[in-house]
Amino acid sequence: MEKVVKSAAQWRELLSPEEYHVCREKGTERAFTGKYYKESADGVYRCRCCGEALFSSATKYDSGSGWPSFYQPADEGALGINRDTSHGMIREEVVCARCDAHLGHVFSDGPAPTGLRYCINSVSLTLDKSEA
Repeated sequence: MEKVVKSAAQWRELLSPEEYHVCREKGTERAFTGKYYKESADGVYRCRCCGEALFSSATKYDSGSGWPSFYQPADEGALGINRDTSHGMIREEVVCARCDAHLGHVFSDGPAPTGLRYCINSVSLTLDKSEA
C-alpha cells in the first residue's frame, strides 16, 4: 500500500473544516448526528481522505453509541491502531493505514465473532454503494 502524504494546507483544500478537524486534528463529531450513524445501505465504507476501503456494510451494526460501528475492518492492513491517552482516558485510536486520517476508536465490547467495536466518525467516511 502506497502512503498518501499531504501538507496541512493540501488537506485543508480537500476537506471541509469539520472533516479537517476530525480527520487531521483527531477531533470527533457529536454522537447521534453523523451521516452514517443510521445508514443501512449496502456498500463499502472508504476513508474520506484517501479513498481506502475500510469497512463493509456487512459488518456494520447499531451499537447504541451514537457513531457508526463495525465489528471488523474490510482488511486488517487498512487500519492502524495507536494508543490514545487524551481526555484522561486510555483508548485505542483507529487511523487509516494509508493516509493516517483519524477515524475513531476501537473497543473490546463488540459482538461476535470478533468482540470488537470500531466506533467511527461518519465525517471520516464515504459510502461507496456501487460496491454492494
